Amino acid sequence: MPKALSVYYCVACGYESPRWLGRCPGCDAWNTFDEAPRAPKARGLRRGRTLASGLASPGATPTRLGDVDGRTARRIATGLADLDEVLGGGIVAGSVLLLAGTPGIGKSTLALRLLDCLSRDLPVLYCSAEESAAQIKAHAARLDASSEIMLIASTDATEVIAAAQAARPALLVVDSAQTIALADVEGSPGSPSQVRECALAITRYAKESGCAVVLVGHVTKDGAIAGPKVLEHIVDVVLYFEGERLGPHRVLRATKNRFGATDAVCVFAMDEDGLREVHDPSQLFLGERASVAGSAVTATVHGARPMLVEIQALVSSASYGTPRRLVSGLDYNRACMIVAVLERRCGMRVADQDVYVSVAGGLRVVDPAADLGIALAIASAFRNRPVCDDLACFGEIGLAGEVRAVTSAVRRATEAAKLGFRRSIVPAASSSALTSSGCSFVAVRTVSEAVAAAFD
Repeated sequence: MPKALSVYYCVACGYESPRWLGRCPGCDAWNTFDEAPRAPKARGLRRGRTLASGLASPGATPTRLGDVDGRTARRIATGLADLDEVLGGGIVAGSVLLLAGTPGIGKSTLALRLLDCLSRDLPVLYCSAEESAAQIKAHAARLDASSEIMLIASTDATEVIAAAQAARPALLVVDSAQTIALADVEGSPGSPSQVRECALAITRYAKESGCAVVLVGHVTKDGAIAGPKVLEHIVDVVLYFEGERLGPHRVLRATKNRFGATDAVCVFAMDEDGLREVHDPSQLFLGERASVAGSAVTATVHGARPMLVEIQALVSSASYGTPRRLVSGLDYNRACMIVAVLERRCGMRVADQDVYVSVAGGLRVVDPAADLGIALAIASAFRNRPVCDDLACFGEIGLAGEVRAVTSAVRRATEAAKLGFRRSIVPAASSSALTSSGCSFVAVRTVSEAVAAAFD
């Protein structure tokens, strides 16, 4: 029996090599090559023609840009306002979305919620390669989902595409991309070659038919989407569904979006009835706030939405020779930099102290305007004095201890005032924009001034 041919591929970028390499020539990553069966190219070409039988390729003949029919790129409103905002106005017909998240986070629940909203006006199809049709019906019954949703339980990608061609849905959900396979591609479901070829076949169907597709994907323990990195390059939109598995809050964010911005978020709350949108997340994340030392409220911006979050810090004596720095929901290196600035510029001796910093509610914050909130929370914990209850803050901190201006200062201060915070500590460079807004603020130029204003 002839030996099966293998190929080595980079899990970071998809670069293929006939032998194992320590460093990838495509992305310079180290130790990222895995072995997989080689997929014959000729068979792949024949498979593409078979799956696309009866469908003409619009890109076969060159066309003037002015003659292209733009109506085919219409957007489909999902019925979930915040989700539409994350997507840039809705799902684009013919696009492919990758919904990724850790096991048990609620990806299937979100997919059923989306299908339920669209099934009232449009035909939709749900393909499950992980559960039987009876299990899907039981899950939908718990969520009180519409009975108009069409189902297919199959692990064969060819059957899925054939069923979609027959049903002609406006939206197809494939749950999940790691459990479907093509019969004429070597490798088991979930292998790099199967994931890549199945994604390519489904993407080809979506572009030629105008059907929007949602591929559900799993996330590994390292936080990366399972399968080759090329999967993220194939799709149009990559959505990450994040949150604590046992907690009530879920956050949906786009890390790639060919049709809109990638900085908006959508917040959901999980209860016994499934997922529901949280239209005022600031109230949600501040609902259990207590006036204790080590807590500060900062105004962040996610996309076009201002959001107030609570940053908590704890400073305690180090039990060992090297003090610990543990950070949750924030950039670790940036938090360590702020600790060093407080040590050097404000005279706080925290070099021999354990420092723990976290964002309450499980939200992840990447906005540099949260620097001032981190600094005030650590200063509050170090001095064991609570920050004033009616105070919010925002501002970026530099290594010289200066507080730098940030974007959307008026929206941040307005959101804080709306939630009952009477004062905001803001960068002095942003004070001119806030003067005409009517918001009460304290302008500061350095971290030392901000710390003094927080405890006044």
